[in-house]
Amino acid sequence: MVPVLIAGLLAMVAAVVIGPRFIELLRTRNLGQQIRAEGPATHVVKQGTPTMGGLLILASAILPFLALSQYTAEGLTVLFVTLGCAAIGFTDDYLKLRRRHSLGLPGRWKMILLVAVTVGAALLLQETSSFTTTIYVPVVGWDLHLGVLFYPFLFLVIAGTVNGANLTDGIDGLAAGTVVIMLLTFLAVAGIAWIRSGSPGHRSDVYLDVATLAAALIGGTIGFLWYNASPAEVFMGDTGSFALGGAIAGFAIVTGTELLLPLIAAIFVIEVLSLIIQVVSFKRTGRRVFLIAPIHHHFEMKAWSETKIMVRFWILHGILCAIGFALFYRYYLNFRA
Repeated sequence: MVPVLIAGLLAMVAAVVIGPRFIELLRTRNLGQQIRAEGPATHVVKQGTPTMGGLLILASAILPFLALSQYTAEGLTVLFVTLGCAAIGFTDDYLKLRRRHSLGLPGRWKMILLVAVTVGAALLLQETSSFTTTIYVPVVGWDLHLGVLFYPFLFLVIAGTVNGANLTDGIDGLAAGTVVIMLLTFLAVAGIAWIRSGSPGHRSDVYLDVATLAAALIGGTIGFLWYNASPAEVFMGDTGSFALGGAIAGFAIVTGTELLLPLIAAIFVIEVLSLIIQVVSFKRTGRRVFLIAPIHHHFEMKAWSETKIMVRFWILHGILCAIGFALFYRYYLNFRA
């Protein structure tokens, strides 16, 4: 597991060291965040804060991974989904900055591009050693054969996770912190799977590669969080939220834990559900369930500080990720043994 530790440390140090110059470069190029008019009034002061900080995460994480990678199909699949989603987010950020408006790439184009990422991921998955269109249902121990329906399911996993990450990126440190907890969970999943894959010296490169990428992204995200903690000096932008959402989806897909995502990515699920509930309620009854959606803004309107929201969401998410990992350890390993 030495490459895993080295990748994480290199990525974290790189992000912290490069951070100030990167932020200054964004500032001098006037690449500042455009704030939505309908958002909380307290966010007006954030107008112009440097954005597209996701580039810092990616640059810090991807280079150490490439230097230490075993270049397995599984690792490259996660990398492809991460970079493919990052490209969509980058396009969205670029259009927002160019137009000086909070609206960027139209939603239908985001969905079309996410379909393209899903197709690429599916092609790469078919090259993996454990490719299957069957998903495992924990607790009940079922193998659910999806056949061709696996590919729409793949799209739902990727698109849903990416949009959840994007919605969560609404206050300083919230998305970055919760993603670190998710990545730590997948690092533990890959680590346990690697240990169980064979005797010392004969263990699978697949899980080591997945763990190396997870560690590199953890390091890069922690380094970014150093500058993103409230009050943020830089935002990750859609470049970062799309990339990290794609990475989380990719890890779930290659480890076969897609059905654990409601727990491992629980905050994403809560954020998406809060918005859906708000929209449906308002359209059908004319009444709002939350003061404003997604839900983290609701607590802002109730005068919770951003730091209080962030830390409490981190705590809740840590508990849910622990439950998700416990289910993986109990069912995925034992039923598959």
